[in-house]
Amino acid sequence: MSTSPPKFPKTVAAAAVAACIAGSSAIAESMPDSENGRYTLSPVADGMIRLDTRTGTVSTCNNSGTGWACYAVPDERAALDAEIGRLQADNEKLKAELAAREPAVGGKTDEALPKSDSLNKSEPKATEPKTADSKRKIEIPLPSDQEVDRVVSFLERAWRRLVEMANRMQKDVSGKI
Repeated sequence: MSTSPPKFPKTVAAAAVAACIAGSSAIAESMPDSENGRYTLSPVADGMIRLDTRTGTVSTCNNSGTGWACYAVPDERAALDAEIGRLQADNEKLKAELAAREPAVGGKTDEALPKSDSLNKSEPKATEPKTADSKRKIEIPLPSDQEVDRVVSFLERAWRRLVEMANRMQKDVSGKI
């Protein structure tokens, strides 16, 4: 048995080539927009993420067995813009209400109250510095003689202990060398 190549008439071959060319152009026209750069696909663990480069919408695409399906991801930016708009409207409303009220106190209210006008009118403690209202000077109470004597005796005892410790260390070191 000899095999010979099938013999097609030239017209059939030309028609097949023309059909392929026409079909490829029709296929190119019906191809999804990802071919011309509208969509950008990125693989993820359970499918693909599709970004529409014209509108900025993002979709998740997965193959559920019956075919690929894409679902739009909720746009957080739109929710944020809506919340910002609501807050701006509330702010304007509150400003208008505040402007409609009569001011309760005249003058500058941002300035801090002086220390003498503070709400605590009780007598200052002995350890706290006192202020002279007329000249705004701080008076610091000095320690009594007993307090000074206590501090001096403490320092003397601490110094003696330090010197005794240094002498003991010197004796220990000189005995070992």
